[in-house]
Amino acid sequence: MAWNEPGGNNKDPWGHRKNEQQGPPDLDEIVKNMQDKLGGIFGGGGGGDKEDKGNQEDSLSWGVLFMLFLFFLGVWSVFGVFMVQPAEVGIVTRFGAYNRTLDQGLNWHIPYPIEQVQKVNVQQVQAVQHKALMLTKDENLVVIELVVQYLVSDAIEYLFNVSDPDNTLHQATESALREVVGNSKMDDVLTSDRDRVAEETRKLIQTIVDRYKTGLLVTRVNMQNAQPPEEVQDSFADVIKAREDEERYKNKAEAYSNEVAQKAGGAADKLRQEALAYKAQVIAHADGETKRFLSVLAEYDKAPEIMRKRLYLEALETMLANSRKVMLDLPGGNNLTVLPLDSLLGDTEARSGASTLTPAQLPTSPNAAEDSRRDPDQARSRGGR
Repeated sequence: MAWNEPGGNNKDPWGHRKNEQQGPPDLDEIVKNMQDKLGGIFGGGGGGDKEDKGNQEDSLSWGVLFMLFLFFLGVWSVFGVFMVQPAEVGIVTRFGAYNRTLDQGLNWHIPYPIEQVQKVNVQQVQAVQHKALMLTKDENLVVIELVVQYLVSDAIEYLFNVSDPDNTLHQATESALREVVGNSKMDDVLTSDRDRVAEETRKLIQTIVDRYKTGLLVTRVNMQNAQPPEEVQDSFADVIKAREDEERYKNKAEAYSNEVAQKAGGAADKLRQEALAYKAQVIAHADGETKRFLSVLAEYDKAPEIMRKRLYLEALETMLANSRKVMLDLPGGNNLTVLPLDSLLGDTEARSGASTLTPAQLPTSPNAAEDSRRDPDQARSRGGR
């Protein structure tokens, strides 16, 4: 039965009876009742015996509230459990101010609104694309597209030093690119110095973001495209094609030069080797002749007359080897005695065998020349004997 129904217990939860609720409750009485209830919960003294039953009911109500408070406190504490991934760090703020940094794994913090956790990935490489129309050093316009790759190097600086680090990086890219391109010529930006422009832009972006302490690390800047405005692209295409032709002809000329140089070097090496071989041959021949002369000299010292005669005969044999006429020096004969070898041996045989005629084949009689004039066949037979 409800406390306000007829015939029921007219005592309301605040300890007043129904007939006493005609006017607004007194503030002092409400405070006194609250003090009595707290005293009953924590063991304080109560009123008289008449109020013991009411105090027990009040203590039971507050006990239920306290249990509910503990339950909700436990549930609230569960919301403080969180997981930090291997590539992340957890930044804990207490009432909005930085408190601590948590590493990977299972962690706990005081739940909201006391503490909050912001997870920052410090290993993921992020990229932002930038496209702009730039003015070069030689007062030409060029359209440049590049991609800036970066990662978070300091999570605390990334979260607390700058309100929008990514936008700061974008503005730094714009400023750095304009400075680098503004100090470069258009032809260099479009062709040979693209890598240099990209690297200098990366270094300048890093300098700017470090100055603002954004906690970002620029890892790479890739220039994807660099071209003149659309209005003059055809003319620049012709210029680029002409430069490519120039480079191709230069490469072809260098290849031909290398080929000629290699051939000349090969010929020079060949001549050098042949000269060394000829040198070795001459030295070897001279060495052999020296050794032969020394060996003949040794034999000459042993028998000078015999060696002198032998050398004389060898010299005559060498001199008369290719001669078709032979002069004879015979005792009692004519010094101008000449053997007509062509007549003795025949023209063909003389041409082929005159050089191989030995002293044994020569006539030995004083009248051999006269006999050969009279009878060539008889002289040939004598010479054979």
